[in-house]
Amino acid sequence: MAQRFVLNETSYHGAGAVAEIPAQVKARELRHALLCSDPDLIRFGVTKKVTDVLDAANIPYDVFSDIKPNPTIENVKAGVEAYKKSGADFIIAVGGGSSMDTAKAVGIIVNNPEHEDVRSLEGAVETKKPSAQIIAVPTTAGTAAEVTINYVITDVEKKRKFVCVDPHDIPVVAVVDPDMMSTMPKSLTAYTGMDALTHAIEGYITLGAWELSDMFHLKAIEIISRSLRDAVAGKPEGREGMALGQYVAGMGFSNVGLGVDHSMAHTLSAYYDMPHGQACATLLPTVMAYNAPATGEKYREIARAMGVKGVDDMTQDEYRRAAVDAVKKLAEDVGVVCSLKGVVKEEDIPALSRDAYNDACRPGNPRDVSVEDIAELYRSLM
Repeated sequence: MAQRFVLNETSYHGAGAVAEIPAQVKARELRHALLCSDPDLIRFGVTKKVTDVLDAANIPYDVFSDIKPNPTIENVKAGVEAYKKSGADFIIAVGGGSSMDTAKAVGIIVNNPEHEDVRSLEGAVETKKPSAQIIAVPTTAGTAAEVTINYVITDVEKKRKFVCVDPHDIPVVAVVDPDMMSTMPKSLTAYTGMDALTHAIEGYITLGAWELSDMFHLKAIEIISRSLRDAVAGKPEGREGMALGQYVAGMGFSNVGLGVDHSMAHTLSAYYDMPHGQACATLLPTVMAYNAPATGEKYREIARAMGVKGVDDMTQDEYRRAAVDAVKKLAEDVGVVCSLKGVVKEEDIPALSRDAYNDACRPGNPRDVSVEDIAELYRSLM
């Protein structure tokens, strides 16, 4: 059976990488950008780091900022109209997962108008044409949306998030510049960083994992584990490490899938507007403990990548506990509280659990999980 692996055409990494955007625009003979960025990034001058580069190169653009932290169907529809009205022929996405996910959906729909009903993009959809070309500039070190073939949209009316998987949506260029991430507050750095760790760990143990993806995921776990504490402390070397680590994790999981941690996290965000990274981080140690019996020797390698000593002398139960404990310790050190007390309502659990079970990430989970199992996982954190 052939294994598919999809990555960006081009990516730039390192401080000052945004200076490479004009050369890519000109090489691709692009004319006018729709720049998608969320309101806070514009307000705090983060987006200006990119618009200054565009202005200096005389590249015209319109700004679209009607984007929520958990982007909605309505945000996507507004973005499609903004793209058409502006006369744009490509998109620059500046932001975290919200800006990039919105840009992906907009880019797909403008080139595939038969999917103007945003809900029609749910799941693995074989669209006919590639997205409008996207240059993605992440401002958080977590989602890796700049290198994935996935995006997530919130259906406010139905109180659910849905995952879209389409190789046509991947940005043609990723510009991973740690300077764009330097203004992230500590809490956002922690949550997005733990989201990146969740990507790496779930991608490593998912049913679709294989040798090529394992290589990316183990390296990502190593980089994130040694970098996240320093990133939260505001140290440049930590920021640089997280910028790379989250991208490497994205190279892997985009091609093999995730698991039930993400399914449960999507549902928490849809019901309670909980930031995605926070939801993933909160769930990770508990879901890891649940999945341990179905992971063979992989938790030994997770523990090793996280810096645990003596793993080769441990029993299987010991290195599995060590891997979970290492994740708990990292979460604790960066200020993540792994609890849903006061967040989840008991009366919501049946619907939450059903929605998580039906989420597109759940089938990749290494251990079989039922609606009832998911309900108990939620309750265990309350």
